[in-house]
Amino acid sequence: MKLLVVTQVVDREDPVLGFFHAWIEALAARIESVHVICLKEGVHSLPANVQVYSLGKEKGSKPGIVYAGRFLSLVWKLRHEYDRVFVHMNQEYILIAGWLWELLNKPVYMWRNHYAGSWRTDLAASTCTKVFCTSKYSYTAKYKKTVIMPVGVDTERFSGQAISARIPHSILFLARMSPSKNVGILLDALEILKKNGTPFTASLYGDPLPGDALYYASLIERVHTSALSGSVTFHAGIPNADTPPIYAAHKIFVNCSPSGMFDKTLFEAAASGCLVLASSLDFRSLAGIDYYFEGETQLADRLEALLSYTGGKLLNATKELQGITSEESLTALGNRLVLELAGS
Repeated sequence: MKLLVVTQVVDREDPVLGFFHAWIEALAARIESVHVICLKEGVHSLPANVQVYSLGKEKGSKPGIVYAGRFLSLVWKLRHEYDRVFVHMNQEYILIAGWLWELLNKPVYMWRNHYAGSWRTDLAASTCTKVFCTSKYSYTAKYKKTVIMPVGVDTERFSGQAISARIPHSILFLARMSPSKNVGILLDALEILKKNGTPFTASLYGDPLPGDALYYASLIERVHTSALSGSVTFHAGIPNADTPPIYAAHKIFVNCSPSGMFDKTLFEAAASGCLVLASSLDFRSLAGIDYYFEGETQLADRLEALLSYTGGKLLNATKELQGITSEESLTALGNRLVLELAGS
């Protein structure tokens, strides 16, 4: 199999998409060749059978029509180098080049996992051979051609962390700082803990997109002017490769993303030995009700309960959560993805 992969970023140091470097490696280990077209190229060290082509955003922003032209040019130029196409997350690439891939008789596969979607998503999906997502609550789960896939976390990098090294009563939030991540729900819950006199510290890691800068500033202002000041700290986003020690330093990981997103960080944290709380119904189906919450009041109750875990109870809980990560591993994803790509 010769595969064309289309993605936003190839950069193992990118705080949000750095994980995709490992996905490319996993694909390269299982097929003949991988050609990757990305909007922005950064630091990478990929196998010899991988070639990366950038649309050039790392050199400065250009109008969208410039990138579209460069993209179509590469799709045509490389047409003899691939026999199928895997588009990661961005339906726009299919809307731009789907007609050309159809003309060239190249099967197209789209990975899109998000609770939101539109007629553009439907149009892009209509030209695909298969659509992949990890959540049954994703917008794209409704199509007959959709296949539910493993999340694809390199669990080996995160496992085996020492519980004794964790900061006592510590809570971690690690995500892009955007409204869709519902950071406010966590802050609401922490204010309840503060009123109850429950000891804790919370570390929030992540950067906002340019359009969310004011939102992020409002979160920081809220903390600094409230009872949470001194208990909650904000930190810049860090590359995925640097996150294992961050998870290892905290007792509880909180994810407030709505059902349909099913963030990889849930399984990175679980593999690292964190206790994990999520508002995702997908995660509830795997981990159980004790690790699920609806709203700030229930989150505060769950946090208070998990903060009290020590000794054997803590060890059993972390092992239980680590046990759900194997089927969501990068190995499981690599094997399944190649099987689905080759099976059509």
